[in-house]
Parts: sequence; structure tokens; C-alpha cells
Amino acid sequence: MSVDVLIAGGGNAALCAAICAARAGAHVRVVEAAPKAMRGGNTRHTRNCRVAHDAGNGILTGPYPVDEYMDDLLRVTDGNTDPELARLTLERSAEIWDFLEAQGVRFQPSLGGTLSLGRTNAFFLGGGRSMLNALCRMAEDLGVDLRYGTRVTGIEIEDGFFLSATTEAGWEGHAPVRERVPARAFVAASGGFEANIDWLREGWGDAAANFRIRGTPYNTGGVLRTMLDAGADRVGTVDQCHAVAVDGRAPQFDGGIVTRLDCVPFGIVVNRDGTRFHDEGEEFWPKRYAIWGRLVAAQPDQVGHVVIDAKPADLFMPSVFPPEVADTIEGLARKIGLDPAALRATVDAFNAACLPGRFDHTIHDDCRTEGLSPPKTHWARPITDPPFRAYTLRPGITFTYMGLRVNRDARVLFGGAPSPNIFAAGEIMAGNVLGQGYLAGIGMTIGTVFGRIAGTQAAGALRNARDGVAS
Repeated sequence: MSVDVLIAGGGNAALCAAICAARAGAHVRVVEAAPKAMRGGNTRHTRNCRVAHDAGNGILTGPYPVDEYMDDLLRVTDGNTDPELARLTLERSAEIWDFLEAQGVRFQPSLGGTLSLGRTNAFFLGGGRSMLNALCRMAEDLGVDLRYGTRVTGIEIEDGFFLSATTEAGWEGHAPVRERVPARAFVAASGGFEANIDWLREGWGDAAANFRIRGTPYNTGGVLRTMLDAGADRVGTVDQCHAVAVDGRAPQFDGGIVTRLDCVPFGIVVNRDGTRFHDEGEEFWPKRYAIWGRLVAAQPDQVGHVVIDAKPADLFMPSVFPPEVADTIEGLARKIGLDPAALRATVDAFNAACLPGRFDHTIHDDCRTEGLSPPKTHWARPITDPPFRAYTLRPGITFTYMGLRVNRDARVLFGGAPSPNIFAAGEIMAGNVLGQGYLAGIGMTIGTVFGRIAGTQAAGALRNARDGVAS
């Protein structure tokens, strides 16, 4: 079968692009570097997607207008976003629910606890893998040629015009098979470079060696590097990423969303020296959880420890790893390798600074500290009730933001000019919307919106493609 549209990547963005291109009549091939058992990039680990809507629908509990969505995005990015592409993304997010449902994806009410996302985020029934399976089934039904264990090793581009790619099937084995694949359009949807530790070192130095990569080990940035070397315009900086605090016992790669720890708002977080370094209660967790990876990364040895007592033990999502537990603060300190006297002093100072208040983790309550630096603005209660618990934290990177600059048609820019037939979607271009910071669920939003745009535009490019595609 000839190839009209070649798509690199196998996650949500790639599959949305494939489905839209196939529905428009294109012959589509998707090459996924991972084997089938690990297909889907970071989509495998996702749970939800943030969508704008004017009213609740029985699962989403209330309206989430585009303007409120934009306010939230501007707050977490501190305005570091392309305003045109950001508004486009949020406006078209209102179409995501119906689009995904039409592909067989089903939704469920949000999870509870500290997430508080029932109004804003659509949760996938069965999680990201179920969503991924539905998209793969639909793509296959539409005749998309899905090839696993196949990576792109080279791209032939002439003056911003895609000619062909070189793919390598079975590249993890002893006898990889190379193929030159001409196509009339190309969609880069192969994620960021977060699994490439050497590339991360360019932004983080040797600290990168202590990072955990929450997602797929296959996002090493090969396509991104090739595209940049071919003259594609870059967006973002090498040190910007979606990074959260994960359990320090998480594996180096592919630990997934279950390694995230959501107990930070209920306790204190100290570094290697037993010292607090940030306000644990400054904002609701979904709007602040994504800063903690960078905060821990800035600490000595890139390690932190969250300490709680018995009171909030049932208020957050249970961790996949059990906490260290002790009946005294000093005993807990010894278990996690801290100076007992230093941790005791930090806890005593925190306890003494807590003002009386009415604790309510669902609102910005009045439980706060006074005269303490850094303060704890909300949900501050003395750590007094044994048994005491601690989790060790490491920076956990989900995906990087430096990527390909695109326009509103998802066309990759070369020297500021849009390519006639090269498109990008998903994490490889997310830096156009996310210059910094993160808003829970928006990664899937960007992938779905720009995946649909890229696939539709790629199919449309067939009609405009110049004659004589190289073969």
C-alpha cells in the first residue's frame, strides 16, 4: 500500500491524527518505536483530559468556560504561552468529549481526594490504556497501517518540504529492517526527549541523573532532533518540562502516574538537611502539584521528604509504595536518613507557628502558619499525632516542552514559514502552549486538539502536494 500520510508516534496525538486523516480518505501509516505491549507513549499512563464546556453533563459536575480555562492556563504558565494557539486549544477542547466518544472512548466521574477535578476534567473509563485501545481499534478499522517496534531514523526534507523518512523495524533486535518511506505528508507526534538523560543534562546538568522518568522510555527525541537539524523552528527551552514529585523508590523509567505522591498539602516537605523550602499549602493540589518536581530538583541531591502524622492519612490517594512509619519524629528521621535533631527542630518550629483554624481540604481554609518562613498558607495543622509517616521524593518528569514551533494549522515552521506538508502534534509541540508550568490534564488536550488538526490538514495537503513525490 502506498503511503499518503506517515505519522511518527503511537500515542493519543498520533492516533487522533491518523483517524482524522484516514476518515478524509488518506492512506495512513503509523510507526511506533515501542513494541505493541508498550505502545502509546505517555498516553498509557494518563487518566483524564481537561475540556472546556458550558454546562455539566452528568459526569462533569458544572460549567468550565473557555475564559476561566484561559485564566487558569495564564496563571500556571505566568503568561508564557502563544496566546493564539492557547486560545485555539482551549476553544477546540470543547469538541474533545464528543470526538473521543465517537471513537469508542468512554468516560467516568472523576476520582476524589486532592484531585478536585470533577468539574474541569473528563476521566477515561479504564484509564489511558483503555482510551488508547479504543483509538487503536478505530484506526485499524479505518485501515490505518499500525507498525510497532518501528522507529524513524532519518527524514529527507527539502526547503521545508517532506520527501521521505527512513524507518527501522525491529530496531531493538539483531536484524533491524530499514525502509525508505516516501509520503505526501508527515506528522511528527513522537513525544519529547524526557527519556534522553544526556539531552536533559543540557538544561539540568548532572542533576538529571537523579530524575525519574514517569513515562515511556521510548521518548528519546530522535524525530525532534532530526527535525531541528533539518532547520525546523524551535519553541521552548531545554529545561522546561512537566515535572512532579514522585516516590523516590519509583523506577528510572515508566513508573507512570501511580508513582506521584498527593500528600504534600497535608504535611511538610523537607530537604536532605531537614529544612522546609516551599509553602506546601499555597494552592489546590491540581494547580500546584506540577511545581514540586522542579522544587525538589533544586534541592541538594535532588531529594525531598514529605512528613505527615496520622490525621490526614486517609485524605489522599494511597501511594503504590508504603510510607516509612515511626512512633516518634526522631525515629522517622533515622528511617529516611535525616538528622533526627534537625527534623525535630523543623517540626517543632512548624507546630509552634500553626494558628487555630477550621481544617477543610476542599476549600482555602484558615489553617495557616504565622511568623514562619516559608509559610504554609492553608491546611496547616500541627504534626503531633503518631504514627508519623514519611515518603521520599524525587523529581519525576512526564514530558519536556522544548519542541517544534507550529502555526494554528499544526504546520511546522521553517525560518518562520509554514511547511506545505509537515505537521506536528502532541508533546513534541506542546511548548507552543506550555512555556512553563502545567495544568492537570492539558497535555492530553493539546495532543487531541492538534492531533485532529494535524491529521485533517495532512489529508488536505494531499490535494496541494506538488507532483513527483520522490520514490
